[in-house]
Amino acid sequence: MRHADASLAALEMRLGRRHAKARLGIEKDHEAQVFGQGINFFHIENLPISHALIRAVLVATGLYWRGLDNAAKVEVRENPIASARLPKAFDGFTILQLGDLHIEMSEPAMARVVDLLEDLRYDLCVLTGDYRANTWGPYEAALSGVARVRAALRGEVYGVLGNHDTILMVPGLEAMGIKMLLNESAVVERGGERIHLAGIDDAHFYRMDNLDKAAADIPPGAFSILISHTPEIYKQAAHADFDLLLSGHTHGGQICLPGGIPITLDSVLPRYMGAGAWRYHDMIGYTSVGAGSSVVPVRFNCPPEITLHRLEVKR
Repeated sequence: MRHADASLAALEMRLGRRHAKARLGIEKDHEAQVFGQGINFFHIENLPISHALIRAVLVATGLYWRGLDNAAKVEVRENPIASARLPKAFDGFTILQLGDLHIEMSEPAMARVVDLLEDLRYDLCVLTGDYRANTWGPYEAALSGVARVRAALRGEVYGVLGNHDTILMVPGLEAMGIKMLLNESAVVERGGERIHLAGIDDAHFYRMDNLDKAAADIPPGAFSILISHTPEIYKQAAHADFDLLLSGHTHGGQICLPGGIPITLDSVLPRYMGAGAWRYHDMIGYTSVGAGSSVVPVRFNCPPEITLHRLEVKR
């Protein structure tokens, strides 16, 4: 209790009393419930029996162990992003994106991630949420797992919360050197020029996102990147003049039909935005399929990923 009280006090100082108490209050109201107030009304991940049923079906069909093996085979994907609005000093600037780690459910995948990170070169890293496996309960094991991944990262690391994450994790994440952006922005400088990186609190379930606040310090016309756990904020982000939206949440479906066709994306958005690169009006988007797994630790026709986004000046 003392730890929770101390965390809440730190959060009230960090985010303001209303944001901290509202987010924590919603978490308590909907803890371990099937029905919530997010964009999607039904959340299968909050129904424990669904985990056992899916696992049982996969075991019965002989697919479970193959899916378990697939879930550990994290790949590095490269995504070029060309924009005429990008300052010249940022030509070649590389952003590493890690999303949907679901640490406790994805230990073999996280070991693979740590191995991959050893040889990667990048200028900045963003974490797009869902550090915890469950949507409720203890979070200390998730923080310990994130710390192991963080130790393998170099340079500046920014993050946002996902729908699996309690806001009480923020002090712990920031203590390990992750700069959490909760409806906030940061300036990134290179060669005397600047771009702006904004991040929002979860927009899928908790609905604590505030684009106005996140973009408040971004000058008109400046090149800006939004990191969000979910891509479902795409309309608002595009019309708020963000140049790039980096997100995750969908897992690309995680269990897909041959050809990578998702059975479900647990998201309200066009299916073409469910995985990989896409565009909406003038905004470029990318939806990571994530490095970890949720509900059950398996993947089919949807390999897990960490992503290197290489910014380029469009000529």
